Amino acid sequence: MSGEKKPESELHPSSKRSSASQDRASWVSTPSFDSFSEGSTVTDMHTCALDLRGDVQPFIALGIELMRYGHRVRIATHNVFEDFVQDSGLEFYPIGGNSAELMAYMVRNPGIIPQMETLRSGEIKKKRLMNEQMLEGCWSSCLEPDPRTGNPFVADAVIANPPSFAHIHCAQALGIPVHLMFTMPWSNTRHFPHPPANLKNAADDRSRKNYASYTIVNWLTWNGDVVNRWRKTLRLEDIPTFDGHALAGKLNIPFTYCWSPALVPKPTDWPSHIDVCGFFFRESPKYDPPEQISRFMEKGPPPVYIGFGSIVLDEPQRITAAILEAVNTLGIRAIISRGWSDLGGNVDTEGNGNVLFVGDCPHEWLFSKVAAVVHHGGAGTTACGLKNARPTLVVPFFGDQPFWGQMIASAGAGPKPIPHQDLTASTLTRAIKYCLSTEAATAALEISKRMESETGIETAAQSFHRNLPVENSACQIFPHLTATWRFKENQRHIHLSSLAAAIIISKSGDYAKSLKLYKPKPIVIEPIRWDPISGGASTLLGTAMDLSSSFTGIFTKPVTEYRHDRDRRTYDEEFVKAQSEATAGKSMGPSGLEADDAQSTILTSSTGSRRKGMSAARLVGASAKSIGGFAPTALKAVTADIPLALTEGLRSLPAHFGDKPRDNGKVTNWSSGMAVAGKSFAWGFADGLSDFVVKPYQGGREEGIKGVGKGIGKGVVGLVSKSGAGMFGLLAYSSAGIAKSIRMITHTGTDKKIAEARLVEGEWLLRNSGLSAAEIQSHIATFEALRKGH
Repeated sequence: MSGEKKPESELHPSSKRSSASQDRASWVSTPSFDSFSEGSTVTDMHTCALDLRGDVQPFIALGIELMRYGHRVRIATHNVFEDFVQDSGLEFYPIGGNSAELMAYMVRNPGIIPQMETLRSGEIKKKRLMNEQMLEGCWSSCLEPDPRTGNPFVADAVIANPPSFAHIHCAQALGIPVHLMFTMPWSNTRHFPHPPANLKNAADDRSRKNYASYTIVNWLTWNGDVVNRWRKTLRLEDIPTFDGHALAGKLNIPFTYCWSPALVPKPTDWPSHIDVCGFFFRESPKYDPPEQISRFMEKGPPPVYIGFGSIVLDEPQRITAAILEAVNTLGIRAIISRGWSDLGGNVDTEGNGNVLFVGDCPHEWLFSKVAAVVHHGGAGTTACGLKNARPTLVVPFFGDQPFWGQMIASAGAGPKPIPHQDLTASTLTRAIKYCLSTEAATAALEISKRMESETGIETAAQSFHRNLPVENSACQIFPHLTATWRFKENQRHIHLSSLAAAIIISKSGDYAKSLKLYKPKPIVIEPIRWDPISGGASTLLGTAMDLSSSFTGIFTKPVTEYRHDRDRRTYDEEFVKAQSEATAGKSMGPSGLEADDAQSTILTSSTGSRRKGMSAARLVGASAKSIGGFAPTALKAVTADIPLALTEGLRSLPAHFGDKPRDNGKVTNWSSGMAVAGKSFAWGFADGLSDFVVKPYQGGREEGIKGVGKGIGKGVVGLVSKSGAGMFGLLAYSSAGIAKSIRMITHTGTDKKIAEARLVEGEWLLRNSGLSAAEIQSHIATFEALRKGH
């Protein structure tokens, strides 16, 4: 496939909202591609971003770029960003959560350990309930219709930032690709620490402390019990406590970082599936500044910009006073953004011609006209300032903000960051004075020049396309569309898109019986086993805890479920009330839809249907379900879990001596289990015997007699571990495959829901395809030929 991206005229104008009802005829006629890898297909793109406007904005820029390739893009984020998303021409889905509350929480708790006051206030429980609501919202956003128009949507791929947490799990349930993108480091490296860890770098940048900080932060921030409770609703297995934080690395999930390599080069210890592509810049919006801003800009030298965006400050009056005193001391002009904290809300600046407080103003326009910028250090704001060659002072509050402040200071484009609690008139004065120096201006200009050659969004889109599965991913009737169904008849498999499936069903409803969901990128999550001792011990301990929980759950489960249900209903009611008050009097819907109706629809979508109280029958059911799981848990542990832990531990043991374990495939059902068991047995003994003979010889060649001794040791370990893994694997992998097949048969609810959504989407695509009767008959003829093997 080759060609060019869709021209700007064919995209949704950025000044207009996307009602998600665009004509789908463009989906049926093959779009042209420029950077697609051979075999790539058009997909329903689902992107999920949480937290700040600065976290959402890069995904909007990326979404617009992906639309140029013909993709349909839905942004799933907090309700407050609805207008921001739809005004960009993208589809929107609300996932719940309160970004202002999240912001306030992070300002009060900038580190990874919450403050004692936060623990005492009960805020942690509220945040956990919010996370649960957002997990549910993320899943709904993958396959629920548009909450306003009712147009169907089912994700074919997921792009998300790591803090959304739902990404891998949603992709696993749907069997689709997932690609992580973020504005701050999230992958283990020795070059610098995980930003929230707030570690002081050792003299040696390649320190073990830096590398370990990612594991520690990711483990502490992974809400295992919340995620596993939600995974149960998707009919997915629990993830072990010590594995969940490391899923992205273990599964080699593609990761693209959205920052400039001119500022932070890609670490040398990151593998090839991790890219650093450059900052994401949206097209500068058309902006006609109010007369007040125009007059202020024209009547003096360029001012200094000061603003903290969507940060919720605890002491806005103190910060405002410090800013004004620093401005007066330096004798400079300043344009100050009020932001979410309403800086200067009670300050009278009528007689001060050197200061102007402003509301929302595009940074793309404003930063090109100022002398320097002072902000919170969000990646997007940082990028915009450096792109315009503006010296930058970062006043960090949490997250990656200290990291960006340090990177800017290291490059000389700004002073060392000033933590918000240390911001005073005197510290701000000294920092701004450096920003206005020739040294800072020169460094900022140098970074800006290096950034000119970067094409962040285009490079990120190429990275996404490059990591899409190619084999068997395309529809065999519409090759430019993603296969979502597999038609199976007489040992012949035909891959079909939702549109193609709708076409063949329109001919004969009996064809639906031969359709099975097709999952182009199945994700298999297995516990990490380092050796047979720790692997076996952890499995025994986990089994004992599960059996104990099954027994005690007879009494505790009903109480736990009741309390959780009560707390969740209370939270949802408060959320709906708060959102209703926040949007009161605002017309949110498209023409013809009353504001109240639209608001009700979108709030219901984000929180789910109103939760019903726990009835006596449900409480009894929770108790019965707990004891009912005792026998199956014990049986699975004896026949599958414990043997599998020993097998995987033995298989991994040679890795401690630099030997890479052989990959015999993934166990997904009984047939793959049998296949893996056979390979494990055959290769286990073959590799073990080979090690016993070859390792001493290799050691002797490299280190002489000493190497022979080492080689004998490695050979013995290889013989015992690999042949042992092969022997135990006969039972372990076969039993694991049978267990997975039984689970697939008994946990079909999620797949049924996905199948229903795919069928509905296919019918909608067919109605809006613009295909003539003759064209439909032609496609049916193509299908019939494929059925007959022609």
